[in-house]
Amino acid sequence: MAPTSRKQEASKATPKGKVNAAHGLRDLFEVGLKDIYYAEQIRSLNLPKMMKNASTPELVKTLKNHLTETNEHVSRLEKIFEVTGIKPSAKKCDAMEGILKESDALISKTDVGVVRDASIIASEQKAKHYEIATYGTLHAFAKTLGETKAANLLAISLEQEKKADAALTGIAITSINPKAFKADSIINPRF
Repeated sequence: MAPTSRKQEASKATPKGKVNAAHGLRDLFEVGLKDIYYAEQIRSLNLPKMMKNASTPELVKTLKNHLTETNEHVSRLEKIFEVTGIKPSAKKCDAMEGILKESDALISKTDVGVVRDASIIASEQKAKHYEIATYGTLHAFAKTLGETKAANLLAISLEQEKKADAALTGIAITSINPKAFKADSIINPRF
């Protein structure tokens, strides 16, 4: 067996790009926009189900606000496609699909009331954290690419996502989690 050079070993370890692979930052930016566009669209379909399953009026109101903002994010993304010259299209977002699938399973496995509300908040925050990470990354890409208008629009969505996450944390800490814990301590007196 002939010895292999380091260069040959390195070429075997480095996967070759596919024909439709991202070849630069602009390509990554485009892929990311299409990913979050899909994610926001399916979130707008999922949030009404969350509202229907929530029992706390404050949580329902917060979810309604998130739905309004999610629809704004979709419109803002369409504007970003326009100002960057990228054709608007959605690319299936496996991450958001997974978060929403997990969320559905959690809702179906929790009692109606504050325990389910706690699960809705947990699920919503997972989605928010994904959106914060994505908008933050896309904002940095846009700035690097000199896409000032897109960067400014992405910064608006990023800040809205951060505020929505903080609102969910506030509801969880001040209201939902303590009530869910109280319910748990009644059912499981070991607490």
